[in-house]
Amino acid sequence: MSFKVAVVGVGRMGKHHARTIHQMDGAELVCVVDANESAATSVAKQRDCLALTNIADAIDKVDAAIIATPTIAHLEAARPFIEAGKPVLIEKPYTDDPAAGEELIALAEKTGASVQVGHTERFNPTSLAMQKYEIHPKFIEAHRISPFTFRSADIGVVLDMMIHDIDLVLMLAGSEVVDVQAVGVNVIGNTEDICNARLLFANGCVANITASRLAIKTERKMRIFSEEAYLSVDYGKKVGVVIQKEANLDLIQMAREMDVDDIAELAQSVDYTKLLKVEELTPDDSVDPLTRQAEAFRRTVEEGLPPACSAADGLAAVRTARKIVDCLEQHKWDGKESARTGLDIINKTV
Repeated sequence: MSFKVAVVGVGRMGKHHARTIHQMDGAELVCVVDANESAATSVAKQRDCLALTNIADAIDKVDAAIIATPTIAHLEAARPFIEAGKPVLIEKPYTDDPAAGEELIALAEKTGASVQVGHTERFNPTSLAMQKYEIHPKFIEAHRISPFTFRSADIGVVLDMMIHDIDLVLMLAGSEVVDVQAVGVNVIGNTEDICNARLLFANGCVANITASRLAIKTERKMRIFSEEAYLSVDYGKKVGVVIQKEANLDLIQMAREMDVDDIAELAQSVDYTKLLKVEELTPDDSVDPLTRQAEAFRRTVEEGLPPACSAADGLAAVRTARKIVDCLEQHKWDGKESARTGLDIINKTV
């Protein structure tokens, strides 16, 4: 028996989802749905499936649906499937409207439909490789920057790019956000293109997150500091290193027993990095993250397993993103006495 799926929305991510389901063993891409008939037809011909323009025509044909419409239409597109009790995977960000997101969660609980959110970075081989370590972060630093891609113009960089790291940080910290500080600027349009946010969690963890879609290079890195270990990961290159405290106790003890003069003398002849016991992360990149995500979605649908990233997880990331954007809009650009606030500084000065 095949896993029958509809992909709703055939933009950039929708095309990727359609390809993934089409190529997945035991799965069947029954149809793609898009209001743009020519776009739907083009993708349907590529993937040998039906092209539809009306969601209602797809519901009875499939076991589940992947929602890859623009963010503002996520919940509207997902609702008919959820009302019919059909599981959905909704692309990140879950929604641009937290209140409506709560309503959809309540509806899913009523109909029994599972909702998974497409935070694909959870399925990055580097993320999966990190999970074998018992890490309780005290400080997290994340950078996600890229050149302008001319897509996702309907949302700012926080919901477009930073949302990946917000989700990862919330998952790693495992605690409630109690304070948010942020600054950002808009350059291309009315939404922020660059942002730095500092999150404080109830358990004392602090996260510093930077995102930019106006950089001249692409970088997706995270550093995690804990009492047990230090991790440095590169999500783009799928590599990382771990320095565990337990593996370096001899070096720590040696340093503690030395006085300042001894340490200064040692610095002249010894490379500290050569003394450290560094473990390379060994990510398994034999399967791409989108396929891993689709397989997890399938297990949820067929075996009743909890979603890998639930609607509640997706909503928590959106709420945090909203708090960050609120901070951007309230920031006093020239100090407390300034009348200039928000993301309009560029527009007013250009």
